[in-house]
Amino acid sequence: MTAMTRPVMSSVSEPTLYVAFELGASEWTLAMTAGLSMAPWLRKVRVGDFSTLRRVLTQGRAQYGLPTGAPAVSCYEAGRDGFWIHRALEAQGIRNRVVDSASIEVNRRQRRAKTDRLDALKLVLMLVRACSGERRVWREVHVPPVAAEAARHVSRERTDLIRERTRLRNQIGSWLATAGCRRPGRLGARWWTTVRDWAGARLPREVQARLARAQARLELLATQLAELAAIEQEAVTTAATDSALGRLVRLKGVAARGAGVLLGEGLSWRHFQNRRQVGGLLGFTPVPYRSGDQAQDQGIDHAGNSRWRAVSIQLAWGWVRWQPSSGLTQWYRRQFGGRGARARRIGIVALARKLMIALWRWACQGVVPEGAILKVA
Repeated sequence: MTAMTRPVMSSVSEPTLYVAFELGASEWTLAMTAGLSMAPWLRKVRVGDFSTLRRVLTQGRAQYGLPTGAPAVSCYEAGRDGFWIHRALEAQGIRNRVVDSASIEVNRRQRRAKTDRLDALKLVLMLVRACSGERRVWREVHVPPVAAEAARHVSRERTDLIRERTRLRNQIGSWLATAGCRRPGRLGARWWTTVRDWAGARLPREVQARLARAQARLELLATQLAELAAIEQEAVTTAATDSALGRLVRLKGVAARGAGVLLGEGLSWRHFQNRRQVGGLLGFTPVPYRSGDQAQDQGIDHAGNSRWRAVSIQLAWGWVRWQPSSGLTQWYRRQFGGRGARARRIGIVALARKLMIALWRWACQGVVPEGAILKVA
């Protein structure tokens, strides 16, 4: 689960119960405290047992002498369980934070003890520090709306299906290569029965049967991909002209597929405040190394959304082709046009970052990219 991270500040002027959840498959380990100077209190709760959770929180308030109605602030690490726990805790009146696991500081020794108990104890103390105003304790995940989280399944499923299709095609090529033959350029009905091996003989019956089953899976994948393409096209057809999707697909070089990935992964619902936040989610941020006399560039961090990065590179190449008069294309050609293929590949990453910022401003603020061509309705 990948999401934009940002710190969230809150007041600690009132007595508060701080709760950290270490999530497990069958039970949750809870660590509670009322401040950094108080020893945390540990309890275990079955997964989804919110009636027991409410009782444990009441006991926790009594343990630290807090008022019965004292607010509770909780946190847990983002992971396999997604955001349903966050929504359930918010419904219980608990102010919850979802923490980016990669942002949590760890001991750098080669071997360190790791248990649910130790993780929960550490997490609850970090929660107190974060609520006390310490800004760089961790990064918090931006929880998407339910509708937005459901909508992005379309683009993600399509990515998975394409990967599966590529895997099957490569496997078929490998099976044929072991017999000294190749996959025909044009595939007719039952094409595997016409293939000849290196000696001119038909493929063994078992190999033909396996190829037949693989071809059936490929045909099923093609059907499912066509269904997803129809869903994406229907979304474009029904989108309002001034909506984020309606604006994106009006740009020449941006189709329904690329726009769907951008919006599904949060171009609009993440509510970016500036271009740095857009670049942070994209993950094309340089990572310098400066220590004493050593100084080197470690490349880009790849810490953002991988789907965004992939589609941004595709859109950047398409932008250079379909928007030759735009300011971004002119900048790219001035900086990298005559410096060879390697320079152009490096430059397309810089263009992708600039393009994503321009597309965000156009989709969410209505600012047309400089010199961009809009499609004729």
